[in-house]
Amino acid sequence: MEPEGQSLGTIPEEEEEDIAMSDVAEIPKATAKDNSSDSRDSPDSDSDSEDEAKQNLELQTLELQLCNEPSNYDTHVQYIKVLRKMGEVEKLRQAREAMNEIFPLTPAMWQEWVRDEASLSAGPEAFLEIEKIYERGVSDYLSVPLWCDYLKFVQEYDPSVCECLPNGILKARSLFERAITAAGLLVSEGSKIWEAYRGFEQTIFHTIDEDNTEEKEKETQRIRSIFHRQLSVPLANLRSTLLAYKSWEVEQGTALDAESSDLDGISSNVASAYQKALEMYNARAHLEEQICRQDISESEKFQQYMIYLKFEQSSGDPSRVQLLYERAITDFPVSSDLWLDYTGYLDKTLKVGSVVKDVYSRAAKNCPWVGELWVRSLLSLERGRASEKEISTVFEKSLHCIFSTPEEYLELYLTRVDGLRRRILLSGEVEGILDFSLIRDTFQSASAYLSQQMANTNGLLHLYAYWAHLELKLGKDLTSARGVWESLLKICGSMSEASQGYIAMEIELGNISEARSIFKRCYRKRFDGTGSEDICHSWLRFEREYGTLEDFDYCVQKVTPRLEELQLFRLQQESKSFPGSVDQKDHSVKKTGREKRKSGLSKSDEQQSPAKHQKSTAQKPNKVHEKEKGQIQNLAEENEVKETKQKVEEQPNEQQVKESVPGRVKGFTDECTAFLSNLNPKASYEDLRKFFSNVGGVSSIRILHDKFTGKSRGLAYVDFIDDAHLAAAIAKNKQMFLGKKISIARSNPKQRKKESAGQGAQEENAQTHKQTGNVGTSASGESASAPNSSAAWNRSENIQLKGKNTFAMPRNVRPLGVSARKPKTEEEEDEKPKSNDEFRKMFIKKD
Repeated sequence: MEPEGQSLGTIPEEEEEDIAMSDVAEIPKATAKDNSSDSRDSPDSDSDSEDEAKQNLELQTLELQLCNEPSNYDTHVQYIKVLRKMGEVEKLRQAREAMNEIFPLTPAMWQEWVRDEASLSAGPEAFLEIEKIYERGVSDYLSVPLWCDYLKFVQEYDPSVCECLPNGILKARSLFERAITAAGLLVSEGSKIWEAYRGFEQTIFHTIDEDNTEEKEKETQRIRSIFHRQLSVPLANLRSTLLAYKSWEVEQGTALDAESSDLDGISSNVASAYQKALEMYNARAHLEEQICRQDISESEKFQQYMIYLKFEQSSGDPSRVQLLYERAITDFPVSSDLWLDYTGYLDKTLKVGSVVKDVYSRAAKNCPWVGELWVRSLLSLERGRASEKEISTVFEKSLHCIFSTPEEYLELYLTRVDGLRRRILLSGEVEGILDFSLIRDTFQSASAYLSQQMANTNGLLHLYAYWAHLELKLGKDLTSARGVWESLLKICGSMSEASQGYIAMEIELGNISEARSIFKRCYRKRFDGTGSEDICHSWLRFEREYGTLEDFDYCVQKVTPRLEELQLFRLQQESKSFPGSVDQKDHSVKKTGREKRKSGLSKSDEQQSPAKHQKSTAQKPNKVHEKEKGQIQNLAEENEVKETKQKVEEQPNEQQVKESVPGRVKGFTDECTAFLSNLNPKASYEDLRKFFSNVGGVSSIRILHDKFTGKSRGLAYVDFIDDAHLAAAIAKNKQMFLGKKISIARSNPKQRKKESAGQGAQEENAQTHKQTGNVGTSASGESASAPNSSAAWNRSENIQLKGKNTFAMPRNVRPLGVSARKPKTEEEEDEKPKSNDEFRKMFIKKD
């Protein structure tokens, strides 16, 4: 049984009549399968069947890969290779066409395509198809070998050219001139085109009848002109061209020394042009040698091209610069920087729209992932007065590409809208009918694609503001413009600029009440950064300029408490982000009773109702902040030491100190350590090492970072090898470091902790003493000051507990309303204060 599809090396039945067996043999493939039963039973036939099965499996795999990834270049190349090997002619054509739809083909791939088609087809129709393939090939990349093959093919297979018919001669000459323009100026290989051109004209000369002297003379002048033109171009082997010219002139009867390379006997114009071309070649010989070297890397070769391009640009010949760019992109077809440089040069210097358009088309096929190339292409088409259909086609193609950032898509949409807007305003000069619906559709497409990816960004804000502006100015539709702004407020709710832009539009239109209503909707919202304050201040300015006194008073009534609330919120955020702040959740678990009293509210604050306390806090935020800040500063360094022991931030190049247990970082004792504060957040480990380079003795550096943001907290520890180096480092205190006056002190967290605890206890005693009275009564009846006698303070009974629930309290606490001077009974004096366990048992019901 034959497998499905065509057998290995066979040709479709509908084409067998047009293909000679000798032509089929030109395609690289296995020998056609013998249909005889003997052949199928032979060992070679079994081997061929196995190979065919493997190829079919590989083919199916590649087809599946192309279906999933149609833009995979290597898969296309491998697919074509397998099809050529299997002899699948129709599939091979389709595969090449599909690949060329996405990518340009290399000159070698075009030559291979032509050879395959030439081996399979013959006749006029086949000639036209192959000619089209050549035309497509020479337009992709600059290739002298491909041009030479094309010229040779036309001379051999075009009947009108072969028979030297007038129309055939004109066609061939036109093709040669195109080749001269495209590749005739190439220093290294351009002479091949000139020689082929001269050879063609000399062939025509020999076909002219000897009696037709007039035609002979015309053809002689044409050949002489080609020689003169070639001698004026800086090409390799210029001297050999000069000798060939002199030899040809001798054949025409001119008295010249054909063996010498001097210019004797040559006209002054030709000699002058030749000398100039030779000088130009000598100036470029070294540059040509560098880009043609085989022993340099790709990056070095690219740099040599850049040097060569700068040289050609300085010479001021655009045609030579363009030709060198074409050579460069042939060697580096996927270099986006090279394409951007090339197209930018053409935009500035070349005014031929068709040439620039062709270059942009090839640039987009080679580097479709570069959004800037598509943007420039759209602008180039607009400059060339292209039709709306052509511009729309390029724009739609660009949207199907994959760019690295959404900003590139945004730039494409904006460029498209810009072009539509300009052409609508100049509708009398542009072909076709344009209306605002095209702009609206483009904006809607951009919104659907970008709103989710670019929410709360300036780019999306720009897009919507532009949309609303055009809806108002070109579309003359205020309702649609407001709808655009309303949509933006839903997407970019945290950007105050969106509301400000909406308000600005209403103010510009004189819609004061509408602008005021937007202010009322937005002033309570939480915006990024200082946006909330900005919208409040904007409302105040708005009412000053446009509102009545009642409007202004209403605005002040609404905005003032909002600004106070925002100010308090900012202060709280600053205290949380203070370098010495602690994680409240973790810290509250580890607090002692004394620390809780110290960091909590005072008893006078506890005695206030929650509403009154909140009001007093709102009225005096600065005092509250100073109190919180003072508490945070007292524990700042102690907490830094704790956090440092949990997570040590060392410079990357230093090896961490290890304990005996592998993988565990050893704790730091800070016995010979400097504590640095007020550091520049940008300071690095290397910067600190340089700062202490004149001191020396630095053993390690620890810069503290925020555990959530990873940013520097402006604090660091620097360990020194001995006290002498530490003292020298402390002497640098208050010196300028990276624009800030750095603070340096000896790190002693244990002592600082004791001082902080003692100071906290004193502050607690003083605060409580202030609330309950300056004097406590001792057991002996003597008056004692609380700070000076802790025992008397502890025995003091002059404590009041405010509130209704005073029935269940320790007996040494005086209930509300009970006089402190009431004499005690003997039983009360003898009774000892109950312990916590005894006090707890009072509430347990007995059985």
